[in-house]
Amino acid sequence: MINFFNHQHVPLLAETDVLVIGAGSSGCIAALAAASTKAYSVMLIERYGFPGGSSTQMLDTFYGFFTPGTSPKKIVGGLPDLVVNELDKTGDIFLRPNTYGAGTGVNYNPERLKQVWDDLITKAGIKYLLHTSLVDVIQDGSEIKTCVFWNKSGFYKVKARRVIDASGDADFCALSGCQIEIAGEKEPAQSMTTTFRMSNVDLSKCENAGGNKMMKAKMTEAFDSKSHLLPRKEGSAHEMCQESCISTVAVKVSDLKALNVEELTLAEIEGRKQAFEYERFFRDKVPGYENSKIIGLSHQIGVRETRRVYGEHRLTKEECLTGLIPETSVLLCGAPIEDHRKGKNGEDETYWEYIPGTGVYGVPYGTLVPAESTMTWVVGRCFSATHDAHASCRSMAQTMSMGQAAGLAAIQSLKNDCDANEVSVSQLRDELILQGQILEVPNSVAHTNRDGWKNNFNS
Repeated sequence: MINFFNHQHVPLLAETDVLVIGAGSSGCIAALAAASTKAYSVMLIERYGFPGGSSTQMLDTFYGFFTPGTSPKKIVGGLPDLVVNELDKTGDIFLRPNTYGAGTGVNYNPERLKQVWDDLITKAGIKYLLHTSLVDVIQDGSEIKTCVFWNKSGFYKVKARRVIDASGDADFCALSGCQIEIAGEKEPAQSMTTTFRMSNVDLSKCENAGGNKMMKAKMTEAFDSKSHLLPRKEGSAHEMCQESCISTVAVKVSDLKALNVEELTLAEIEGRKQAFEYERFFRDKVPGYENSKIIGLSHQIGVRETRRVYGEHRLTKEECLTGLIPETSVLLCGAPIEDHRKGKNGEDETYWEYIPGTGVYGVPYGTLVPAESTMTWVVGRCFSATHDAHASCRSMAQTMSMGQAAGLAAIQSLKNDCDANEVSVSQLRDELILQGQILEVPNSVAHTNRDGWKNNFNS
């Protein structure tokens, strides 16, 4: 057994210029952006056996590429477009119009997406390890960060000149002593969700019977009558790339902490229990679902928030609702505040608040830089934001954009030998625009039909 207070016994696995911890959608894009210059070595570490994080573990739709409403605008481009283009080549996406919520969704096949991430990562020359978990960070005062990982081969050290924390739970930042807010300390943490997929659904029959409006009415009726023990009065079930299949965001597990392993275990059990109660509800009550069955549950329960880092800038609800785009912004967001929480009557509900004006705001670079950071960036759902702002800016198109900005910023800091908080945001914005990112609100309305993806990105 390794004694973690005596790290000299842990062998050195690798030295790298940029280390990305977590191969979720934000981490994958961060690694790709850092590797795009071909000038520095990049390493990507993932604890599961496949990349993608939420994008492949539990979801099948990218939100945040488009603004919500009846006149959607496309506000995210660059490397996130590259990912969608790859899915489009094999016919594994379609655009799913959504006049409310987070806007038009890019629905994809999550199994194909795993391979897309693999291919993009390996072709970029990134050193890539799966089944590898961060367990410690050595604090020795050096500008070189030394991380201790564990995998089936044992315990190993990796030395890195720059680190991007894309772990989702801000594991590296927490182990490094960064200032952290734990979700639930100030406002109730958003609920967790086990997604599930069902096959053999007659979608035409469901639509002819009233579609989503009918389904919501039946959920409310079942909740009120307690004929089925549902946790909420509403939820979504949408068609997938796979024929006659649907995917859901319906299960809600509240009042349990995802950073406590005993409570997380209870959450997993409760999520599965709710999923099969929903299966019973769909088969009993919803036309077109009479012969349907669950064919898959999310790889783990979906966690919306745990730790959030305090950064050089902290995105607030007030900033989101001003609809302003500051000169320091490195990505755009148009998603409303979408807060999944427990309501006054005990049932789980979703609180919505839309962005006024153009419906778009800019996210400052400082939200990706832990306070007083010299060589660390944070991307994904652990970026620097208040609870309300986080509930808006957590869609995957935005977290991928965070990764693109952080990856390019890490390379700029290496080139210029400067700290993370000294990076030239003006230069970074120029580099993002060269890669196809959108940093100003477009005038034209986006084409968002089901026919595919029309925004090719030239890498």
